[in-house]
Parts: sequence; C-alpha cells; structure tokens
Amino acid sequence: MMELRVSSRRIFRPLLALLLIGCAGVSGAAKAQTQAKAPDTMEARVQGCTACHGSKGQGTDNDYFPRLAGKPAEYLYNQLKNFREGRRKYPPMNYLVTYLSDDYLHDIATYFSQQRPPYPTPAKPSVGDATLAAGKNLVLNGDPSRQIPACAACHGKTLTGMEPAIPGLVGLHMDYISAQLGAWRSGSRHAIEPDCMHTIATRLTDADVNAVAAWLSTQQAPQNPVPAPAKSLKTPLACGSEPQ
Repeated sequence: MMELRVSSRRIFRPLLALLLIGCAGVSGAAKAQTQAKAPDTMEARVQGCTACHGSKGQGTDNDYFPRLAGKPAEYLYNQLKNFREGRRKYPPMNYLVTYLSDDYLHDIATYFSQQRPPYPTPAKPSVGDATLAAGKNLVLNGDPSRQIPACAACHGKTLTGMEPAIPGLVGLHMDYISAQLGAWRSGSRHAIEPDCMHTIATRLTDADVNAVAAWLSTQQAPQNPVPAPAKSLKTPLACGSEPQ
C-alpha cells in the first residue's frame, strides 16, 4: 500500500508541473495578444538616430552630432553605407548600422532628407577678422594657385548642397567641420574612389581648415535651405560618391 502511494505521488507531481507550465504558457500567449504592438513607423525606426541627432535630425548642442535634416537622401545613404562598411569610423555608428540592409538604410536617409526643422542660430565668431576673411575666400573662391577649388563650386552658392549626393555645409558646428576636414586629410574618413574630398583636404593647411570651419559655422542658412537641383553645377573634380 505504501509503495502504491509513493508511486502515485511520483506520477502526479510531474503531471502537475506540466499542467502549471501549460497554464502559464496559455496565459502568457493571451497576455501577448492583448498588449499593443510597437508602431512600425519611420519615427519609431529612427529613434536610435534621434537620440544623438535630434528629434527631426536637426542636430544637437554636441559639436560632433551634425544636422541630418534636409541633406540629400543619396548623401545620407552613402554615409550610412560608409559607416556600415568601415569607410567612416565612429564605433556607435558602425555598430548601429552593421546589420541593416541597403533598403533599410535608404528608408532612413529618405526620411531625414524630407525633414525641415529650423536651423540653429549661427555661432558667434571665435577667431579674428583675418581668419574669417581667409575662410570666406577659400569657401567662395578657393585658391587656384594650390589647386584648391571653392567649397561653393560643389556645395552650391548658398552652401546647401546639390542633389543627389552633395551635402549642405550651413548649420554645422565649427569643431565638427574641422574634425571632418582633418579626417579627410588623414584618410581616416574616405569615400569611394575617386575620393575628391581627400584630394582637396590634403592641399589644406591647418590654418586653412581652421579658417574654413570658423567662417562656415557663422553663416546664416538661406530662406529656402534646400539643395540645388542635380547637375545645376559643374563640379571641378570627379567624386566616386556622386553620379556622373
């Protein structure tokens, strides 16, 4: 009789455990069905970007998180691919896009290209008038004696870029511009060959970089800050990231 009771307990306990597990599974599935799903919208998808670049890609007070809003979609797409494939190196960005497909990156780029938040108030000059004048001259006229084309020759007279893949330069912090020109010079940032920005940046001195970055950071965005139409400018150099 004692053996029968023991045997019954041995059978009953596993059955009870299975029953409780089954009930928990049914309850969990029912609860999951009643919970609201996260919205599958671009606003939800780009939250990993807006934490640093602002809710609409307007940039933030951190000098190194640039404005994305309004830049040409193909430029933004190229940069996301460059981060994914290691041509640009910034560990948080490299990690964020490592497993994202081309289509997904293109959707992100298109979203930010269509945003139109207001531009920030330009920075007050932190350098002397002579440095600002030198920067303005390089941006608008370049230096033919050193084969340095004007920034405006590619980025447009209003410095808002050109479709489909040349970015605007207004609305960026001085330190960010300086850091990017330095990265182009050193080769830590590079693009698909022919790498026109690397070619130009290697012809700039430290003083040139400082002057260009200082002057650009003090410029007011134009009233209609959209990129110039594609092929409205004949660029002085061929660039691998720009369709010819």
